[in-house]
Amino acid sequence: MTYDPPRPAGRLLLTPEDKEAPARTRRLRVLGLGQHTEPFLDAFADRLAELAGAPYAMVNFIDEERQFFAGLHTPYGGIPAEPPTEARTDATKPRIGRYMARDHGFCPHVVVRHKALVLEDVRDYPRFAGNPVVDEFGIHSYLGAPLIDRTGIALGTVCVSDVEPRPWGRAGLDTIKSMAAELVERIELREGGF
Repeated sequence: MTYDPPRPAGRLLLTPEDKEAPARTRRLRVLGLGQHTEPFLDAFADRLAELAGAPYAMVNFIDEERQFFAGLHTPYGGIPAEPPTEARTDATKPRIGRYMARDHGFCPHVVVRHKALVLEDVRDYPRFAGNPVVDEFGIHSYLGAPLIDRTGIALGTVCVSDVEPRPWGRAGLDTIKSMAAELVERIELREGGF
């Protein structure tokens, strides 16, 4: 297994370097995405959660500073539209809200790789097991695909996750990739004024 070079402080760089972030941020602004919620993206996340049978589903746009879940489905509903992401469900675990730091979660890996990522049990992968979402939110499985538009930029991801290990299998991978392709088609219509 290979790791990225260490940071100056000597820590492993667990979140990959994202050289495309400035171009992505500009492209998201042109498309009017990544700054506010849209009902069709929440509905898309709801549909994705249902298809995958997952408690969490997101349409995630990633800029230079943070991740923004413009479409979000959670098991507890009542999603806050603004920060903070740490509205507590109980005394120990924060809720997943609309915003997340760039070094949290697995979507930053998907956008840098430009490839889907299947993690049936994130704890099986040393690179991912130490991710803050594992401890903070209890996420143990992840399935995500990039939203690559006609310019070749990965705008973000569509993804599902669960607090239990999940055998996503080939069917899950095919579903997440087809849902990403469907959403990219809808996003590209934005330039035509949908």
